[in-house]
Amino acid sequence: MPSIDHVAVYVRDLEATRDFYQRFFGATCNDGYHNPRTGLRTFFLSFDGGVRLEIMSKPGHEESPAKERAGWIHTAFSVGSREEVDAVADRLREAGHVVTSGPRVTGDGCYEAVVLDPEGNEVEFVA
Repeated sequence: MPSIDHVAVYVRDLEATRDFYQRFFGATCNDGYHNPRTGLRTFFLSFDGGVRLEIMSKPGHEESPAKERAGWIHTAFSVGSREEVDAVADRLREAGHVVTSGPRVTGDGCYEAVVLDPEGNEVEFVA
């Protein structure tokens, strides 16, 4: 049975995005990749459980994400407990990041908060 190896997203600022996921979500990062012919630069961010996020930058892919489009809309991280959701939200706010929702109990019973990463992508963190 197939399993997802990783997901990828184009970003404008590789280093700021990498640092955000390392600082607040415990990602480890590879040394990066650069293709001088195309200008593509990438980092693989690895998280507990083997999940990986590839962040990529390439000339011509600098547009902002469109919130109201069809397609992937957010990434969610399990942080373990309600207390940890609260703690992560507090750390993010103190660091100047926009927590757009929560912490709260959602209509389907999840305890979560949502923050925008440096690229404006929604990141949920759930108990």
